[in-house]
Amino acid sequence: MIFLRYESFREYLRIYPATTAIIALNIVYFIVIAINGNPNDAYHAIDFGAFVTKPITDPYGMEHPWRYLTSMFMHSGLEHLLYNMFSLLIFAPPLERLLRTPKYIVFYLLCGIAGNLASAWIQTLQDGGAQVSVGASGAIYGVFGAFLYLSLFRRAWLDESSRKTVYMILIFGVIYSFLVPSVDLWAHVGGGAAGFLLYNGFDRSMVRKQRVGR
Repeated sequence: MIFLRYESFREYLRIYPATTAIIALNIVYFIVIAINGNPNDAYHAIDFGAFVTKPITDPYGMEHPWRYLTSMFMHSGLEHLLYNMFSLLIFAPPLERLLRTPKYIVFYLLCGIAGNLASAWIQTLQDGGAQVSVGASGAIYGVFGAFLYLSLFRRAWLDESSRKTVYMILIFGVIYSFLVPSVDLWAHVGGGAAGFLLYNGFDRSMVRKQRVGR
């Protein structure tokens, strides 16, 4: 089972520096925002970098494109933060080790951006009002998307228990996203799809390099 963590605290910090840094940034930024106000207040969240879509005037949030990144390190409450950080703590390390740290950082950020972009696109199609969103879920679902690719096309790389865990998480996540109105379903879908496709690209690149090496 690749998702069971046996490392000591020091080993975890040394082996998974990107995951550790991402978790630390999320926690620190949450504390900063909480000290200055209510993280669940939309106007307060916007002041600190929440992602905002305005379907008529600025449908893809390009007035402040940096929000695509800052919103990935924000959370609306302690429960939201703890759930996402626990997911990163457990599920991200095997992927960071597989991709190697620099590539994993790029992968993580692109998945989070893709989640926000998917959310903005659907919001525009629905012609709704302005939407404010925060959270690392898009990037985290990107991690799950990568493991889905591995479960389907690189089965030998994952044991059966790990593959079942990936399927269960994704099924539960989709159901939960449908049932809870405050959850941004399309950010999850966009991040997951991005993770699946990006890992497909990395996988093909590795296969080509192996062939050339021969």
